[in-house]
Amino acid sequence: MERQRHRRRPSVSTSEGVGDPRLIAIDLDQQSIVWRSADIEQERRVAIFDLLEGNHFAPCKLYPEGYAGPYRLKLAVQEGRLCWHIASEDGQHLETLMLAMGRFQRPIREYFAICDSYFSAVKTSTPATIETIDMARRGIHDEASHLLKERLAGKIDIDFDTARRLFTLICVLHIRG
Repeated sequence: MERQRHRRRPSVSTSEGVGDPRLIAIDLDQQSIVWRSADIEQERRVAIFDLLEGNHFAPCKLYPEGYAGPYRLKLAVQEGRLCWHIASEDGQHLETLMLAMGRFQRPIREYFAICDSYFSAVKTSTPATIETIDMARRGIHDEASHLLKERLAGKIDIDFDTARRLFTLICVLHIRG
């Protein structure tokens, strides 16, 4: 799969001053993750790399002194909820959002199943079979990314590519041994 290089987004003026609505660091709570295969670990690395290369991440809440980015994000799962720990560039905690994961259980389960099929197919199947499975995988990923954007509406403004990469990381957090 060919990866496009993304340019750093320019700063954006806000009523309070200049903002930079993007992520500059992302961390997954390691206690939330039980086990990862080499394939899933690679997916995690690529998602984080691509996120940091180009993203749009603009929390809707007004922060002290008009702070409008860039942001650090730590994702964790606590009591069945996805916790979004948002911090400023210098690491100052800004807020924690809690997102119920009930509506994501089916897409996560389907995504894991299709990824397992894809990783197996890459080793033994024909290119046509691999492409068919990959198209299905992208379809599930796209649907879940739209759901994520919908669930974050009014809380965090993200673009579609950012939603796709964040959904990949959410899936990584839901891996159980």
